[in-house]
Amino acid sequence: MLGRILCVCVFLGVFSAGSPLSCKWMDHKFRQFSKTSLDLLDTMAHNSTNSTEDAEVKHTVSFPHELYSQAAKAAAEDKLSFTVQVLNEMETLLNKNHSSASWEEKTVDNFLGVVSRQADGLHSCIRSHGHKKHSKKLHMSFKRLSHVLEQMGDSAEAWELIRKEIKNHLMRVDLLISSLLTAN
Repeated sequence: MLGRILCVCVFLGVFSAGSPLSCKWMDHKFRQFSKTSLDLLDTMAHNSTNSTEDAEVKHTVSFPHELYSQAAKAAAEDKLSFTVQVLNEMETLLNKNHSSASWEEKTVDNFLGVVSRQADGLHSCIRSHGHKKHSKKLHMSFKRLSHVLEQMGDSAEAWELIRKEIKNHLMRVDLLISSLLTAN
């Protein structure tokens, strides 16, 4: 009997140590990096009051709410994988020539560095590192953002639209990861 209890305790200890819910990086660093990335995005905000009208923005960009709803119901590793993909897609999008944006290059570089470190840190929390469940629909959502950027001529208004969309994504992934941390 005592042997069985010991076996169960060892199994639970090993299982929880490999669980994304016990990832030390996620516990200690994610919130700090998340706040920093949102603060940097706010710093990048376009100061012009005559930016793209909200009505036009709603017709050109559709936020993938349903993908986030599905991710919220997914297993912990799938939530992490989805979040890593979002961060990588953001990094790819912002690595385009954004010279017409009103952002300071140093702020953009700092933001990209934080996003990259978040993606790497969360990826280290995925138990099966071969876990590559990428969402084609999420990828297409970011492709549409890239297409909107091209249609708007890479203008400052287009980049402000992209900044706002990225902020929406960051706030949603923050909720996903926070749900994992509170479940712990």
